Parts: sequence; structure tokens; C-alpha cells
Amino acid sequence: MATVPVPLLMPLMADEVLLNNPGFITHTINQFAPVAWHTPLLYISVILITSLVLRTLGIIFNIIQSRQFCRISKDIIFRIRKQQINHLKHISMTEYESLGSGTVITHLVTDLDTIDTFIGSTSSKLLVACLTVIGTGVILLWMHWQLGLFILLLNPIVIFFTRSLGKRVKTLKAKENSAYGIFQQALSETLEAIQQIRVSNRENHYYKKLIASAAGVKDHSISFAWKSDAATRFSFLIFLFGFDIFRAAAMLMVLYSDLSIGEMLAVFGYLWFMMAPVQEVLGIQYSFFGAKAALERINRLQALQQEPVYPALKDPFKNKHTVSLRIEDLHFSYANETDEILTGINLTINAGDKIALVGASGGGKSTLIQTLIGLYPAKKGMIYYDEVPITQIGFDLVREHVVTVLQHPVLFNDSIRENLSLGKSVSDAELWHALEIAQLKATVKQLTNGLDTIIGRQGMRLSGGQRQRMAIARMVIAKPSIVVLDEATSALDTETERKLHLALAEFLKNRTTIIIAHRLSAIKQADHVYVFEEGKICEQGNHDKLINQNGLYAKLYGEYQQ
Repeated sequence: MATVPVPLLMPLMADEVLLNNPGFITHTINQFAPVAWHTPLLYISVILITSLVLRTLGIIFNIIQSRQFCRISKDIIFRIRKQQINHLKHISMTEYESLGSGTVITHLVTDLDTIDTFIGSTSSKLLVACLTVIGTGVILLWMHWQLGLFILLLNPIVIFFTRSLGKRVKTLKAKENSAYGIFQQALSETLEAIQQIRVSNRENHYYKKLIASAAGVKDHSISFAWKSDAATRFSFLIFLFGFDIFRAAAMLMVLYSDLSIGEMLAVFGYLWFMMAPVQEVLGIQYSFFGAKAALERINRLQALQQEPVYPALKDPFKNKHTVSLRIEDLHFSYANETDEILTGINLTINAGDKIALVGASGGGKSTLIQTLIGLYPAKKGMIYYDEVPITQIGFDLVREHVVTVLQHPVLFNDSIRENLSLGKSVSDAELWHALEIAQLKATVKQLTNGLDTIIGRQGMRLSGGQRQRMAIARMVIAKPSIVVLDEATSALDTETERKLHLALAEFLKNRTTIIIAHRLSAIKQADHVYVFEEGKICEQGNHDKLINQNGLYAKLYGEYQQ
């Protein structure tokens, strides 16, 4: 608004000074200056200084406006990103697994950056452009209302034609963003599996797929870039047509109305002055379409199904070394699928008991464990901890006290200390004690940095057996009420496994333990064995009883008995 009067000042000097037709400006200056100073030099100098001051004020206000909008946009994006991260904590695992980490990264980084640019830069430019056009329109109407009205009414027609071009560009931007999402997903999955890919000597195949995805990004980006640029240039051409028409109209007004030469020059100045803000308005549509598409994707992430949230009404784990577990008529199937993975599971584990879940792969053993801690909420049935239903305990409390050691544990590219404590406050003595039980103390002692040694992404600097023992040490530190060992020692040699079981015996004593294993040495530790087949418990009992039944268990383990 400070710069709006600038194009008017100098052209009026043409009328009042050059054509010797004194008017408002010269009369105003004369009131504040001695008569001897009333010369063209004074008038032009005052107007020049005024123009420079107004332009400087305009720049200062622009900087302030830019800073304020930057703060606003960064704060908004932080709030959205924070909300999305908190939302991710409770998204159903089945939804997350189908979505993929690459897509989530695209939403939280690329899409939010698009929205950030729109809020921080585009919307601020829109505000300034609208104020500039309004201010310019007021002055044009004041100078010559017929010409001003003609210019203001014709501008929307120019904007309409350019907006029509912009709509065609919108779909190109959506395709480009989609291509980026596909590429990022493929890149993320390839990098996560880089070790397996190299071991299998399949780098060429997977990198060709990556290059194909990158080519898709290139093709869509090229299409969007040149077509959006072409649309922008055509819109600018339409604006130039309008500019020439307005100039011609101003010249005619000098001939056929009371518009002066100086006012005509001022109109020419305002036409150029309006060009930048009108172009901003025209260009904003492309940013708007991009931001709108990004926001739609963000909202789709926000709309993903969440796991049920249960209030922590009761705490069956409080002041107890361990608890019992009972599963009643449990059914589970994945979303939008009719085939059940678990069908009518009934199982009771007394406090301190050790049970084993065995069966052929795909029988539902690991899925059952996921339902126990709420990662896959059951479709039907109930899980009880010390006869308190899980719906009255809440998943957070259950996961704090029921710890699962997986066959392929997830490790972070961080220190051994951080991987064991997972951010909790744990003393070094506790860490070394846990490593001793896990048969890792001697190995870590030999490392130069000891507990502060960085183990690499997914524990790449450790062997498979060492990674499993890290997970066991992590479980020991957690002091769980219920321990689940899901093929937790499958990568260990027989001697190391024997030592580990001996060291764990004292820790697991009188602690409810669920063992999922294929090795008979691990299964024989259990007091009771449940045999799974196609999502059902088909047999149960101790080892000797099950062998004598000549059922599935006998087929799996009978040969070891001979």
C-alpha cells in the first residue's frame, strides 16, 4: 500500500511542471516552502525523495510481512507434522503395512513442504497482490472513473482465460507427485533390503526397477514443467494483450475526454505496476492446485483406520512379578478378508507357567502373539490378564509388561546402550547384567567404545545371533511380567543356545513365558505345548503325551525321539 502512490507522482509532474499547469502537488509544496524556492527543481526533488521514501517503506514492510508469514507457515507445518506423527502412533498395523514407509515419508516431507511453500510464500504474495490491485483500482477510479472501470472489468476476463489453462496443469502436478511417491517407496524398500539383495546377487534387477521409477518421475516432471511454463507464458501473453488494449484506451481518452498527458502516463505506470500482482494471482493457481492435492493426500493419511484405544481402568500387573493369561474364543482376520487366520482360540496360562506354541509355518502362532499385545486387534473373543479383560487395561500398559523377542529383531543405527534401553534411564550395571545373561558381555567388553559402540543400520555390524541376543538383553532390562520368545534363538549355535538357556533360567523362573520355536531343545523347556494347524489348536499336552498321540506334533518332532 505504501508503494501504490509512486507511479502517480512523477507523471503528474509532467502536467504541473513540464506543461506549466500547477495543480494539487505544486500548491501543497508551495505551502511549506519560501516563494524563492518555488522552482521545478524543488517540485521534482520533493517528489523524487517522496518516491524513494515510499519505495523504502514498501521494502521494509515486505520484509516484515515475509518474516511473519514464514513464522506462521513453519508453525502450521510443525503442528500438522506433529499431529500426523502422533496419529501414526495409533494407526492400525494392517493399514500401515499396506501403506509402506516410503508413502508415509512422502506425506510427511514432500507434501508438507508443498503446503509450507503455499502458506509461507504464495498466500503472502496473494495478500500483497490483492492489496496492490485494490489500491491501484481506487486511484484509477479517482483519476478517470470511466477508464478505471474499463480496466478493472476487463482484468477478470484475463484471469478467467488463464485460470482455464491452469486447470489443465493440475492433473499433471498430481501425476508428478504420484510418481515421486512410487519412487520413494521403491527406494526405501530397496535400501532396507540392500543386504539381502546383494547376497542374492540381484542388484541389477532391483536397481533397474529403481531407474524405471526414476524415469517415471523424469517423464512426469518434464511434462508438468514445460506445460505449466507454457500455460504461464500464454497467460502472460493474454495479459499483454490486455495491457496494449488499456494503453490504446488511455490514448483515446486523452483525445476525447479530460484525461491529461500526465494522467495518461500515470495510467501507463499503473498498468505496469498492476502487472506483477496480477501475474502473482495468475501463478498462485498452480501453487494452489499443488497444495490442494498435497492436502488431500495428508487427509487420506489422517483418515487411516486407527487401532482401538482402551482406557487404563485397571492394572493387573501392579506390584506383581508375573500374571496369568487367558484367551477366550479368539478370532482374527485381516481387514477386508473373509478367511480367518485364527479361529476360536481358547488357551489358559497360569501365572509362572511356561508354554510352547508349535506347528507348521503359517499356522497362526506369531499372529496370536500380535493379538496379545494389540498390534492386530481381535475381531472376536477376549484376552484376559489376571482375569482382567484387555479392554479395561489398554494396549500401552499391556505392551509395557508383555515383551516379545522376535526372530528378526529391529535395531537402530545407534549405540548398544540406546538399543538396549530404548530411551529409558538404565544404569550401566543393569546393562552389563543383561548382556551377561544374553551371553554378549565378553563381546561388548572387547569393543573399543563398549556400550557406546554404534552397531549400524538394523544392527548390520552384528551377526544374526548377536542381534537376537541384543533383543534378549533388551527384554531382560524391561523386566516384563510376561515373556514371549518368538524363534528368539533360531540363529544361535547349539552350544551358545545351551549357555543362554541356562543363564535365562533364573530370570524366567516363576515368570509367565510363551515360547514359539521349531527346535525341540527350546520346546522341551515348556510345561505345556499347544499345537497349531491352520489357525486352530489341534493338540495340546506335554511332550511325551503329544508324541504318543501320533498327530501333527509327532510328525514334526517324533524323529528326534528315536
